Amino acid sequence: MAKVTGIGGVFFRSDDPAALKAWYESRLGLRPAAHGFIDFPWRHADDPDTLGKTVWHLFPRDTKYFGPSGQAFMLNYIVDDLDGLLESLRASGAEVDPKREDTDFGRFAWVTDPEGNRVELWEPPAAQPPAP
Repeated sequence: MAKVTGIGGVFFRSDDPAALKAWYESRLGLRPAAHGFIDFPWRHADDPDTLGKTVWHLFPRDTKYFGPSGQAFMLNYIVDDLDGLLESLRASGAEVDPKREDTDFGRFAWVTDPEGNRVELWEPPAAQPPAP
């Protein structure tokens, strides 16, 4: 059965993403990588040679990326089989966004939970880039 295997990212809205990112950097030491996101690298517990990461990122308050709900935060879940999980979600009557993204970072899709929260699903590429 397709399932979530971890948290891939934590994203939230900000009135001033650059200023808030600077606050987190100066006060908490969160330094963005070259691509602008903050990465927390880790290794898989059952396979220490396999690298992973959790991403932290700020979005502008008016972003459409979180969907129409107006929610302040969005979680990104790592999944082991995006197509299988989406099929299962649709079969259970969940609200699945028809939009998909296939990128160098992996495959992305979105579902809305019963309370109206948009959730991002991420199937990483087969080989994760090395952690910094």
